[in-house]
Amino acid sequence: MVFRLTAYLLFAALFFSHAVFAQRPAPNPGGANRGGVSASPLGGGDPTIDLDIYVRGADGGPLEETAMVTLVAPTGQISGQGTTLGGNIKFSGIAATEYTIQVVAAGYENAAKELDGYVARYARIMIQMKAASNADAGAGFSRMLLAPKAQKELGKALEALRANKPEEARGHLEAAYHRAPNHPAVNYLYGVYFLQMKDQEKAKSCWTKTLEFDPKHVSALLSLSEALIREQKLQDAESYVKRAVAADPNSWRGHAILADVLLKENLAEEAVKEADRAIELGHGQATAVEPLLVRALLGGGNKERGRKVLQEYVREHPGDAAARKQLDSFESPAVLVSSSKEAAPAAAKPSPATETALALPLPSNWLPPDIDEKVPTVEAATSCALDEVVERAGKRVEEFVKNVDRFTASESLTHESINKWGLAESPETRKFNYVASIEQYRPGFFSVTEYRSGTHGLSDPPDGVETTGMAALALIFHPNNAANFAMSCEGLGRWNGHPTWQVHFRQRADKPNTIRAYKFGQNGPAYPVALRGRAWIAADSYQIVRMETDLVAPLPEIRLLSDHTIVDYGPVHFRKGNVDMWLPQSAELYCDWKGRRMHRRLSFSHYLLFSVDEKQKISEPKAETEGLEEN
Repeated sequence: MVFRLTAYLLFAALFFSHAVFAQRPAPNPGGANRGGVSASPLGGGDPTIDLDIYVRGADGGPLEETAMVTLVAPTGQISGQGTTLGGNIKFSGIAATEYTIQVVAAGYENAAKELDGYVARYARIMIQMKAASNADAGAGFSRMLLAPKAQKELGKALEALRANKPEEARGHLEAAYHRAPNHPAVNYLYGVYFLQMKDQEKAKSCWTKTLEFDPKHVSALLSLSEALIREQKLQDAESYVKRAVAADPNSWRGHAILADVLLKENLAEEAVKEADRAIELGHGQATAVEPLLVRALLGGGNKERGRKVLQEYVREHPGDAAARKQLDSFESPAVLVSSSKEAAPAAAKPSPATETALALPLPSNWLPPDIDEKVPTVEAATSCALDEVVERAGKRVEEFVKNVDRFTASESLTHESINKWGLAESPETRKFNYVASIEQYRPGFFSVTEYRSGTHGLSDPPDGVETTGMAALALIFHPNNAANFAMSCEGLGRWNGHPTWQVHFRQRADKPNTIRAYKFGQNGPAYPVALRGRAWIAADSYQIVRMETDLVAPLPEIRLLSDHTIVDYGPVHFRKGNVDMWLPQSAELYCDWKGRRMHRRLSFSHYLLFSVDEKQKISEPKAETEGLEEN
C-alpha cells in the first residue's frame, strides 16, 4: 500500500512493498469566507457564532444522562468542550467556521454532526443519541478528548502525583475539574490525590464517580478493588477486578490483582492461572507477581514448581530479604502460605504483587517492555531442537500463505494517539470488510496486498494513518526467510496455559532485510527496518500462536525511535467442509516517530471461507481455541 507524498506525510511501511502509515496534513484553517457571517469593517473583529445544542435520548426527550460535547475545528483542534445540563449546552462567541460536533454519553453510541458555521450567526442543533449495545455501553467518556487547557492541567497534576506531591497537584486538579467536571480521567486522578492524602473513603467516592461516566474505566476498577482488598471486602473486590479484566483482558495488573484476591479466598489453583497470565502479559513489568505465584503454587500443592519460581525470583532480586527468607524456609510451607484470615489489616500497604497496579501512568508506560528486557520463564529441564522447531513452524507458515487467499473477515481497528504525559487521546475506531492476498514474487520476497471496504474508505484512515501487513509477520519463519535471522530457542514455556517453544530471532546484518520498510510515497525512498523479537510456537502443532517484535536499532534518518508489534494467531474452524485454518486473531502496534506516538489495535472476526461456505460465519473450535477470544 502506497500513498502520495504531496497528500500525506509518511508514517511507516510494513512489508517491502506497502506503505503502512501516513499522516495527513491539517486543512488550511484560513479558508475563504463563503458568505453568511462576515467581519464588521467597523468592529474589525473576526466573525463569530453562537451554538445552542440539544441532545436527545433514545425516547426523543432531553437526555437525562450527562453528555460531553466537543467542537472540533477543521484543523483537528478542540474549539470548545463542555457537559450538558438537562440535555442542553450553549457555546457563545466561537469562530465562524466548520465544526464537527462530537457527543459522548455513558450507555449511548458516540454521535457526531457536521456544522457549517459560515452561514449563520446563531445555530440551534438537535442531536439524537442511540442506545449502545451491552458490550459497548458506557465506554465512551474515557475515549473523549480533553480540551487543551484541561489536558495541560491534568498532565501537571499527574506529574505532581507521580512525585508524591499531592498538595502541588491539588491546584491543577481543581483547574482541570473546573473545565471538565464529568471527565473520568479527572475524577480518577482526584481519587489518587485523596489516596495520597490518606483519605480512602473520598478516593473510593471519586473512583465510583469515574465509573458512573465510564463503567469500563480499568484504572478505577482496579483501584476500587485494591481499596476493598485492604478493607477485607474480598467478594466486592473480586467483582470489581473481574470487571476490569473483562474490559481489558490484556491488563497484566488486572490479572495480578485477581490472583491476589483469589489466593486470599483460598482458591489457589485459580490464583495460579491468573498469576501465570499476569506474568505472560507483563513480562519484565510483572516480576513482582512471582512471590504471589509461589504462594499460590504451594497452596495448590505444587511444591516443586513453587521452589523453581522462587529460586529464579531470588536470583534476579537478591535484595528482596522477604523472598530470601521464604526460600530459606522453603521446607516449612506454613510459613509461606497464608490464608485469607491472615491477610494484612485494612490500613496495611498493598502486597508487592499488586501495589504496582495502582501506579500512575508514566510517560513510558504506553510502550510495552522491550522483548529483550526479560526472557519469559521456561522449563529448565526440557531441551529444544531449534532446527526442528524452525523447520516445522516454517511448514505451517507455508500453509498460512496458501490459506490467506481463501478467506475474508471483519476487521475492527482502534487507534489512539499518546500525548507527552503518556495518556491516550484522539481515539478513533473503524470497521472494514477485509480480504488479504500474499504473493511470493521471488524467493524471500513477498507482496502482501490487503483490500478493505466499509463505511470509512482508506482515504480516511484514523489520524491519517493506514496500517497494512501486520498479520503477516509470521513470514519471518517462512523457509525462504528464516535464514535471514539469527535464531535461538529459549526453551519450553507456556502461552495461554499451553506449552509453547520460545524462539528468539534477530535480523542478520549480512542477510537481506525484506520484512519491514518505511516508504515515502509511491515512488519515494524506502527505509528497511531490522527487527528482533520472540515467537511462541505450539509444542504439539508447531503453529505460531504469538509474535512480538522491536527494532534492532532506531532509524535516526526518519526519527523512528520505537516500533513494537504484537500479533496473535489462532485456529478457525469452518463447519461446512470441516476446514480448519490457523489465522490472525489480533495485532497491535506501538510506534514513536518524529515525536509522535501512537497505539493501534486490529482484531479479526466473522471469517468466511471462499468457495466453501461463503455464508458461513466462524464457529468456535472445540478444543484448540481454549484461551482465545470468541470471533
